[in-house]
Amino acid sequence: MGWYKSLVLPVVRWIDAETAHGLAICALKNNLVPRDDDALDATPILETEVFGRKFANPVGLAAGFDKNAEVPNQALSHGFGFVEIGSVTPEPQPGNPKPRLFRLYSDRAVINRMGFNNEGAAIVAERLRKRARKGILGANLGKNKYSEDAAADYVKGVAALGPYADYLVVNVSSPNTPGLRALQGRGPLEKLLTSVLSARDSHAKGVPVLLKVAPDLTEEDKADIAAVVLKLRLDGMIVSNTTIDRPVGLNSYDQDEKGGLSGPPLMEPSTKVLADFYRLTEGKIPLIGVGGIASGKDAYEKILNGASLVQLYSALVYHGLELVTDIKEDLAKRLRKDGFANVADAVGAAYPEISGRSAPVDEARAAKAAVTAKAEPAKAEVAKEAPAAKTAAKKPAAKTAAKKPAAKPAAAKSKAAPKAEPKAGPKSGPQNGPAE
Repeated sequence: MGWYKSLVLPVVRWIDAETAHGLAICALKNNLVPRDDDALDATPILETEVFGRKFANPVGLAAGFDKNAEVPNQALSHGFGFVEIGSVTPEPQPGNPKPRLFRLYSDRAVINRMGFNNEGAAIVAERLRKRARKGILGANLGKNKYSEDAAADYVKGVAALGPYADYLVVNVSSPNTPGLRALQGRGPLEKLLTSVLSARDSHAKGVPVLLKVAPDLTEEDKADIAAVVLKLRLDGMIVSNTTIDRPVGLNSYDQDEKGGLSGPPLMEPSTKVLADFYRLTEGKIPLIGVGGIASGKDAYEKILNGASLVQLYSALVYHGLELVTDIKEDLAKRLRKDGFANVADAVGAAYPEISGRSAPVDEARAAKAAVTAKAEPAKAEVAKEAPAAKTAAKKPAAKTAAKKPAAKPAAAKSKAAPKAEPKAGPKSGPQNGPAE
C-alpha cells in the first residue's frame, strides 16, 4: 500500500470535498506531494504523436482538477503525458450552490454538480502567459451560465487561451450548466464549431480543436455528432464526460445526488461510446478516452477501442498521484506482451477492419466483448456528410455492424440492488473529484 492510501486517504475522507481539493492544489503548489523517483523516466514504447503533438506518454490529467491553471507544471512533474485545465468561461463565475461534490466511497466514484466554477478567462490566460512551457497543456472551454450567446462565449475563450494552449477543447457535455448539452444537436453543434474554428484560425492558428461529448447519447445523436466532426475536419474528440445515468449496483450513501457520475461505474458505458465514435468516424479522428480509468488494464482497453490518448481524474481521489506511474508501467507491459511496438500500433486494434491493425486474439476478443455496441444504421449518412477525400474508401455495411465493447472492467459493480452505505463523517465524502 502506497503512502497516499495508508496515510492520506483515511484522513481526507472526513474533510469536506472542496476543502480537500484546495489543500491538494496548495500542496502541489508548494511541492509537498511526494513524487515517484521514476515518474519522469522515459519509456519509448509509450511515446506517441497525436494531432501534431509529441507526447511522452498517453496518460493525461482530465479537466476539472486544475480549473484555473494553478498547477499544470507540478502535475506534469508527477508523470502525466499532458494536462488539461478548465473548464474556463469568459467571465468568472461561482458555480452552483454547495454542497456540489460527493464521494461514493464504496463505489470509488464521484458525483459532481460544480457548474463551471472558475476565475474567468482573463486571469487564467495571464497565468498561462507566465507559465514556463514544460509539457503539453490543453485548455477546456465552457460557456457562462447565463450567457445568451454560447458561440460568442467559446470564441472569447479561444481568443483568450488559444495562444497559450497546445490544444483547445469545446466542452458542450457537462450536465451541470442548463442547456449546455443541447449544443450537441446537429444544427447547433455545426454552427458553434464553425465559429470556434474561425476564431482559432484568427487567434491561434494551427492549435488543434477538440470536442468533448457526453456518454448519454442516442444512436442518432452519435451519428449526427460524427457527421459534423467529419464534415468540419475537427482535430479530435474527447469521449466522454460524466453521466447523468445511475447504473444498477451503486452502493454508496450519496448515490442519488444530482450531477455527473464519474469513476469505475462510467468505465463500461464511456468505452462503449468511445468504440461507437471510433467506428462512426472510421478511425479518421483522434480520440481521447476518458471515464473510469483506474489501472493500466483500463487504459489499454480504451486504446484497443480507439483511443489515441487517455485521461483520468476520479481514480486519483482514491489512489493518489502514484497511480500515474503504476498505470504507465502496466500499460507498457501490456503493449510489449502483445507485440505492439508503440501506443499508436494498438489504437483501435480491436477493430482491425477499421484500424488495419491486428490485436492479439485474446485481447481483441476481450476488447470487443466489453463494449455492447448496437448496430450503427446511420453510418451511411455519416459517411455521406464527410468530405469527399475522407469518404473515398467506404467500408461494407457488414463491417459497421455493432461490435461488443471491451471486457467488463474489474471495477464494475454487480447487479445487486443498491444498499445504503452507513453515513459516517461529512456527507460530501472523502476528498476532491471531477468537477466541471
